[in-house]
Amino acid sequence: MERSAGSSRRRRRRSRPVLGGAMAVVAAAALTVTGLVSTAQAADVNNAKNAGFESGLANWTCSGGSGVVVSTPVHGGTSALKATPAGQDNAKCSQSVKVKPNSTYALSSWVQGGYAYLGVSGTGTTDVSTWTPGSTAWTKLSTSFTTGANTTSVTVYTHGWYGQAAYFADDFEVTGPDGGGGEEPGPVIPAAPGGLAAGATTTSSVALSWNAVSGATGYTVYRDGTKATTSTGTSATVTGLSADTAYQFSVSATNAAGESVKSAAISARTAKEGTGPGPGPAVPKHAVTGYWQNFNNGAAVQKLSDVPADYDIIAVSFADATPTQGAVTFNLDSAGLNGYTEAQFRSDIKAKQAAGKNVIISIGGELGTVRVDSDASATAFANSVYALMQDYGFNGVDIDLENGLNATYMTKALRQLSAKAGSGLVITMAPQTIDMQSTSGEYFKTALNVKDILTVVNMQYYNSGSMLGCDGKVYSQGSVDFLTALACIQLEGGLDPSQVGIGVPASTRGAGSGYVAPSIVNAALDCLTKGTNCGSFKPSKTYPSLRGAMTWSTNWDATAGFAWSKAVGPHVRSLP
Repeated sequence: MERSAGSSRRRRRRSRPVLGGAMAVVAAAALTVTGLVSTAQAADVNNAKNAGFESGLANWTCSGGSGVVVSTPVHGGTSALKATPAGQDNAKCSQSVKVKPNSTYALSSWVQGGYAYLGVSGTGTTDVSTWTPGSTAWTKLSTSFTTGANTTSVTVYTHGWYGQAAYFADDFEVTGPDGGGGEEPGPVIPAAPGGLAAGATTTSSVALSWNAVSGATGYTVYRDGTKATTSTGTSATVTGLSADTAYQFSVSATNAAGESVKSAAISARTAKEGTGPGPGPAVPKHAVTGYWQNFNNGAAVQKLSDVPADYDIIAVSFADATPTQGAVTFNLDSAGLNGYTEAQFRSDIKAKQAAGKNVIISIGGELGTVRVDSDASATAFANSVYALMQDYGFNGVDIDLENGLNATYMTKALRQLSAKAGSGLVITMAPQTIDMQSTSGEYFKTALNVKDILTVVNMQYYNSGSMLGCDGKVYSQGSVDFLTALACIQLEGGLDPSQVGIGVPASTRGAGSGYVAPSIVNAALDCLTKGTNCGSFKPSKTYPSLRGAMTWSTNWDATAGFAWSKAVGPHVRSLP
């Protein structure tokens, strides 16, 4: 699913916003600096002030009041900048920096979230900039510039892009000769973390958390005195453990100055074989799936409790990749969700389940890259997803990997997860249309490989253009024929009708293309289940047990006044 407002839905290819000449100029400018970055000399200093926003917005000016300082997420220290574009404001935050004439400076910053730009103006030579289209993890932007013969100050800036999600920035550097402002004190080795505690355990993993340490940019977790994993946040899951076994864990804090001493060790025991969360509510014969956004991209911000009862399966979007290949974790974006707390989130999951709904964790999305292409990564995937199920109470997992999927190892991962979680596990998938055109595709093969434990495949019928139907004819997206003729491929390709759902955007802003009115969705459901309300394509038989429909997202549905769920939800429940 897409994190970007109005872009070609987060699934498969996301159509980036057309930024026109401005983007071309930025890209060209970024290209001109290739090869200019040079290694800083020993006497070079960071000329930026309050580079990590530890003193709020001191030394910085943000357009239209678009910038605030937040405590999460941060790249280093305890604070970072969050700036939110709105209307005709691109959320530009800038600082005047003293420099020396005829000197070369390296400019860099760490960014996360929506489109983010880094640049400098007033250099007296060639102003430069660079950018990234967005990331769920901290990404470093770097460029360089040379000052003119009379240049004694420049303006460094960062900004987002119109209509895009908020971006975060941290740890600016303008490294080069001292321009007269001096250098802020460099980092010192951080203190040892406190508050180390064990959380959810599985037969092969232990979740850990600890308190943040001022000045730390990362943490190293030790198991029985040996390095086990690293983290840029205050939590980590150690995997690859033996069942019903006690381990000693400690953690240290790191930054550019070095590594702290280890924290006091704690003991934690893995779960016994055969333990795990109990089965969740049964998925209805005909069900509606909705993706809930754990981020703010311009759609209505929701708590889980705000999701209407018309949704039977709620896919929390998304889990985050970890440094361990295949492993995932989850970080609630409390700041982006208007202060929605972990306690409220967990309570809302239980309330939804008590109301007969299934809440699952979605893996991937438009920007998420989780690689499961080896035995080790398959095990890491299964262990980490199961740990999240135990920790938060999720009923299952959604596979929304838009950057590639390996059928062999994803099958192994889902089989391992099923063995841990038991028969109540909910498994959904959200492939793009191209992924389900042939049973030889990796997504289709995975679905067939796990058919005995698969709940539903909600293919994304959008952001794809024209595609082949099961009759070999080409159909254009946005029509009832597109929905029915492409669903027919899955229905006749080996999936049970109860494992096929129709995935569409909830509003015109939820995807780049392929939006259809709820009435078209309902007509396609009627055509497939009852043989009525078909377009020019009519399947050779009906599929009364068709599972239902899915939408991206509950947030975009809310933005449009819940027009989608109010129309499609009751219709799905009325199917035969």
